[in-house]
Amino acid sequence: MAYFACSTRLVAQAAEALGKTEDAKEFNDLNERIRTSFQKSFVAPDGRVKGNTQTAYALAIVNDLLTPEQTRAAAQHLVEDIQARDWHLSTGFVGTKDLMLALSKIGRTDVAYRLLQNDTFPSWGYSVKQGATSIWECWDGWTPEKGFQYPSMGSLSHYAYGAVYQLMVENIGGIRSDGVGYHKLLIAPQPGGTLTSARTSYRSIHGMIATDWRIADDRLTLNVAIPANTTATVILPTQDVTKVREGGKRLARAEGIKLAGLKEGRVAIEAGSGRYAFTIAGPIQVARMGAAAPR
Repeated sequence: MAYFACSTRLVAQAAEALGKTEDAKEFNDLNERIRTSFQKSFVAPDGRVKGNTQTAYALAIVNDLLTPEQTRAAAQHLVEDIQARDWHLSTGFVGTKDLMLALSKIGRTDVAYRLLQNDTFPSWGYSVKQGATSIWECWDGWTPEKGFQYPSMGSLSHYAYGAVYQLMVENIGGIRSDGVGYHKLLIAPQPGGTLTSARTSYRSIHGMIATDWRIADDRLTLNVAIPANTTATVILPTQDVTKVREGGKRLARAEGIKLAGLKEGRVAIEAGSGRYAFTIAGPIQVARMGAAAPR
């Protein structure tokens, strides 16, 4: 049902982009009926989604199947479940990608960073500790205690858990399309966990989009490449515009950019195509792991 809702939303968006307003309305209306039916069938008054699993919450949150009140409650239940498992995921093929995106959507990128950087079972890092050089089909594809687990489904080069790369590009690298076809971009890196640097790129239809950031001595440097015939909103992890420079100049004196105020408590800049070198002289907003679930 979650994927039915996802499909109708995507078709509605495609119809809107193509100017097919009647089709867009038809599929948006269908999507709303699916959401209503989902809430009636699977969501309890306290926001618990039937099954009470990380995957159930992730699918519901990512596919906008809940009311705002239900989303806040489901977000709390999701993080509490991760915390109860000593901050580990319990998702498989269906839920792992959406779990990480759901955590980002509810403002818990800090938890996503922790899951990404875990090296105890189950986690990507655990596989790496066992010698993995590719993404495995199963979290326990091979263990020191049992060796290979499932001869019939034990691929050591599989795609599903590699879908976490979307979170890495969109959140760590901060590269997103802000509308249709990467014509307008949103560049918003979110440093977190124990990472002190990240280099990310995406070859869009307009050309290469790239970010490269590094934190040292409470100072962040961010290099951004925006391809021709595109524009971008660049969101920097600070709320103090006086601490920001581009090419060594104050923002008011820098070429090709325009200060757009604050967006969700962070400095926002409008930029045209080109290459930019931003610096922030701390403090930097970093997604550090919290101890409590959202309330």
